[in-house]
Amino acid sequence: MINNPKISIITVCYNSAKTIEDTLKSVANQTYNNIEYIVVDGLSKDNTLEIVSKYKNSISKIVSEKDNGLYDAINKGIKMSTGDVVGIINSDDVLADDHSIEKIARTFKENDCEATYADLIYTDESLSKIVRNWKSRHYKPGLFLSGWMPAHPTFYAQKSLFEKYGYYDTSFKISADYELMLRFMHKHKIKVRYIEQVLVKMRTGGVSNSSIQNRIQANLEDRRAWKINQVRPSFSTLIKKPLQKVLQYLSFF
Repeated sequence: MINNPKISIITVCYNSAKTIEDTLKSVANQTYNNIEYIVVDGLSKDNTLEIVSKYKNSISKIVSEKDNGLYDAINKGIKMSTGDVVGIINSDDVLADDHSIEKIARTFKENDCEATYADLIYTDESLSKIVRNWKSRHYKPGLFLSGWMPAHPTFYAQKSLFEKYGYYDTSFKISADYELMLRFMHKHKIKVRYIEQVLVKMRTGGVSNSSIQNRIQANLEDRRAWKINQVRPSFSTLIKKPLQKVLQYLSFF
């Protein structure tokens, strides 16, 4: 348990002018007052940084420099963070309401946990229409074997875990988030707590689902995630994982 935990939130962006203001506003409106907000920009060529500067009073650090991709930029943000707990909010996502971080902080304050995760909804571009519902569940050891994983944008972990077990593996182009959560939760058996509420709204159109080629690459990376961590999936694990997404769509019918 951590009393009044400092929550570091990291947003990585590149040419995100179309969506990032919604993201910045959702963080600026949070009721929790012990937040460190870090924006890591990859030398955007549009007016992303102009929009970011409008919210500089609610941003602790702004970095704009060349990086080696999404996960390298996330690692950069984690390493410069000073919070007890670290989480990611993508530049086209928003926190579900003004109390999202307060709920996360309360979970760490009231429970003996090292990480937490919650529910997520996918929306259209306007953030008004729900198109997919990522309803999670309480974690039990071995749950990854069923093809399950937490919604990464809702995953908040103590910074000490990254220092102890490693950062995002930048050799992965799509599935580094899956590999990290598999490593933390399944391999190292960290203590996690599920918040049974929607904490993030995510626009549709993630990289892993943008084409058949990317979906194939994501599946290959999922397999490699198990291999490099020297843990064995069941025969059906990597078949069931994409089927979990189908069930999220069907929950609306």
